[in-house]
Amino acid sequence: MQRAKDPFWRVVGIMETLRGEGGCPWDREQTAESLKPYLIEETYEVIEAIETGDPESLEEELGDLLLQVIFHAILAREKGEFDIFSVLENLAEKLIRRHPHVFGDVKDVQNSEDVVKHWEAIKGGEKNHSSVLSGVPRALPALLQARRIQEKAKRVGFDWSNIAPVWDKVKEEWGEFEEASEKGDKSGMTREFGDLLFALVNLSRFLGIDAEDALRQCNFRFIDRFSHMERSLKEKGVDLDKVGLDVMDKYWEEAKKLE
Repeated sequence: MQRAKDPFWRVVGIMETLRGEGGCPWDREQTAESLKPYLIEETYEVIEAIETGDPESLEEELGDLLLQVIFHAILAREKGEFDIFSVLENLAEKLIRRHPHVFGDVKDVQNSEDVVKHWEAIKGGEKNHSSVLSGVPRALPALLQARRIQEKAKRVGFDWSNIAPVWDKVKEEWGEFEEASEKGDKSGMTREFGDLLFALVNLSRFLGIDAEDALRQCNFRFIDRFSHMERSLKEKGVDLDKVGLDVMDKYWEEAKKLE
């Protein structure tokens, strides 16, 4: 396929035009730093499209996310750092290098767990990480970050062999948080609450539950129930802030039954 007719390179060309002389003022003003919020936003919009199960929305949002990758590559090329060609070449080489059981002569891979072990070992060698945990991005959402930390620690054997001590740790952290709360120790409460959340993420991992996803689903349920409560009261001509908690609870429970 000729590059001019290739959709990928067509998008690259469009973005180069937008960044060039006589292009779009907004696009020309952007930097890698200014684009960070859009990169995060587009990532979460892809996640939302996946969760809603809408293929048309997912198709569109994946395009928006790809645009961010192309945009950053063009900015880097303008500074003489790298370009979209090297991004793709590096990706291709990395995929081959990290799948020696497919493209190489590694034979001791029996399942996905073996694949992950090889992947992490190769990845660690590539980036010369000083720690097993060095590859966990600091910008990850906290619950997801905790999960990734625990997963990486597990791969070197730093993990419980069964769930019983995991439950014990949750109870222990709850007790320590409660103790700090009773003392009115705000700093201690913050620390112990963090420990409790970390222990709960560890429990969710042992139970095969995604803590980040579980909390997000809980947030959505709260929004749906709250919206039902608002609509119900509005239909009766009553303002939400003019009724007591007992009335709101009535419609809250009604919303739960409708789920």
